[in-house]
Amino acid sequence: MTWLGQDYGWAHLSHLTTCLWMVAALIQTGEVNLTRWIAYIPCRGHYAQSKQRRVRRWLGNSRINIHRLYKPIIQAALADWQEDCLYLSLDTSLFWDEYCLIRLAVVHRGRALPLAWRVLEHESASVAFSEYQEMLTQAAKYLPAGIKVILLADRGFIHTELMQMATGQLGWHYRIRLKSSTWIWRAHKGWHQLKEFHFARGEALCFHNVKLHKTQWYGPVHLIFGRNNVNGEFWAIVSDEKTNLQTFHEYGLRFDIEEAFLDDQSNGWNLQKSEIRAVCDLSRLFFILAVATLYVTAQGMAVDESGRRRWVDTHWFRGNSYFRIGFEWVRAALQEGWQLVQRVRFLHNRDPEPAMASRRQHQQTKQRLEFKIRSFAYEPD
Repeated sequence: MTWLGQDYGWAHLSHLTTCLWMVAALIQTGEVNLTRWIAYIPCRGHYAQSKQRRVRRWLGNSRINIHRLYKPIIQAALADWQEDCLYLSLDTSLFWDEYCLIRLAVVHRGRALPLAWRVLEHESASVAFSEYQEMLTQAAKYLPAGIKVILLADRGFIHTELMQMATGQLGWHYRIRLKSSTWIWRAHKGWHQLKEFHFARGEALCFHNVKLHKTQWYGPVHLIFGRNNVNGEFWAIVSDEKTNLQTFHEYGLRFDIEEAFLDDQSNGWNLQKSEIRAVCDLSRLFFILAVATLYVTAQGMAVDESGRRRWVDTHWFRGNSYFRIGFEWVRAALQEGWQLVQRVRFLHNRDPEPAMASRRQHQQTKQRLEFKIRSFAYEPD
């Protein structure tokens, strides 16, 4: 992993060395368990306790600024992005009913690549705009120049300040899901809640140049809302750009980050097994997870492109994510001497072979999202 230490501002070589061993131990064990990491971390002292103290000192070291260290890593990984558009997903996750992780990620081939994060000692997954405002400002500096950025966010992020910041300060666009209780204002129609409109499956409305929020007017914005034809679930999306069926497809990309959280939890790193219970220590721990995630995902793509996917994936068609393929490959490579990637980079979101774990899932992917859409444009106030 020479790419991790290339002019990236490590104050001490020992900090980088420990970081590398922690990433390797995480991949070898497949979980955030410091006791199990001990076997993979060399140390002058022979006692297991000495190795564990080395890891805990690193996680608690205030001189290690992981956001400054991560910036050149993720910048290099995205530097050769070839598409005109890049989708970001904003989400939260609650751990042990005590800590909230706010994470911004790049949507990439059915998963999400960590871009920026913040850990709060917070007993809810709902957070105020002020808690993640600075994170967005910093994340904007990590992205390639000249690329259209679209922010995808769930109902918990329908903050007027977020929409203003995205379009005004950052130059981004947004697709944010709305609650059915949301109030909208239309010229000559007045205020109505979204739940007052009734739809059959596969029906949707597009409203252009409307306003949101009775108590804090915001607009003009554009909406698309209705019930999808697959399961009848109610969807409502607000956008700064005119809405159409593509808006629903774009927002659907946000669900990829839910799988990424599984990569952190039961499907990959088993983060819930961590015994770390401090905000700054957890933030540095997420740095280790982010670096490992970037590396195994890049390795998984390289394995697939080389035609050796079935060495670690038992499915006839690709049944595992690139994360899982890379994870299994790296673990095997350390035993078998297989080749490992020396450079981490991500070029585009197009996936030539989306993962499908079963024939049933293969059939489900054939179900197309179809809507009968009616559009109405109102005069902006």
